[in-house]
Amino acid sequence: MSEQLRQTCRRLLDEGTVNVVIGYGEAPNGGAAIPVFIRQASDADRLVWNNRCLANLTTYLKRPEIRAMGKAAIVVKGCDARALVVLEKESQLVRENIYVIGMACDGMGDPAEAKCAACDAHTPAGCDEMIGQAGENVSTDERYAELEAFMKLPPAERMAYWQNELARCVKCYACRQVCPLCYCERCIVDKNRPTVIDTASTLKGNFAWAITRAFHLAGRCIGCDECTRACPAGIDLRLLNQSLARAAEESFGYRAGVDPAAEPITGNYARQDEENFIR
Repeated sequence: MSEQLRQTCRRLLDEGTVNVVIGYGEAPNGGAAIPVFIRQASDADRLVWNNRCLANLTTYLKRPEIRAMGKAAIVVKGCDARALVVLEKESQLVRENIYVIGMACDGMGDPAEAKCAACDAHTPAGCDEMIGQAGENVSTDERYAELEAFMKLPPAERMAYWQNELARCVKCYACRQVCPLCYCERCIVDKNRPTVIDTASTLKGNFAWAITRAFHLAGRCIGCDECTRACPAGIDLRLLNQSLARAAEESFGYRAGVDPAAEPITGNYARQDEENFIR
């Protein structure tokens, strides 16, 4: 698949279809693949595809310096492709201005991470070009199996779990920086008149930050888990994000980024909604 990807990108650059390719390259230390930006067809050999291609590259499409390069081709996994749908719905990108290269994905990590084993987006949808063929998607029960097991624990145990997790937060905001759907020009944690969230790394402030960010991503998070992977303290935010994703699915039948034709649940309403204030 790596060679097929390189050939595809050489062609796109040679033909002038795109001006830059955003893909994965080998890390100097052999760890997780690093983002690379290929502007010359002769450099396409730097591109790789393997189980260390973890990063969600769609986050780079928000950056003005990347947009200044011209039309971009971007390499995406299934979960990454869903981010493109949400970003387009929220007017953060123009789909015609990017060329999407979908890569079939059966799990990332060594061995494949738990979240990848339960991913139901192995084959990216809505791509301009598709490379490889992945296995079947998983069921809803499999997707939320980890969350279901957690929710069966007594409330005290669940609170103790989150206290232990969030006590390690150092407020570096790596989770925010790596998230393709965090694009506010000024984040709520940067506002100090008035101060909405305690900027110090206290348990109270850490809870406020994690919960506020999770609610900002409600009905928007596409489950790429970049926030968990980027966290230097190893805080697992997966269950928090999954709980809101399942609520959106159960209450509104909506899953972020799956159906480009579906209207998002935020900023939208339906006449059959139960709340009377809408009418």
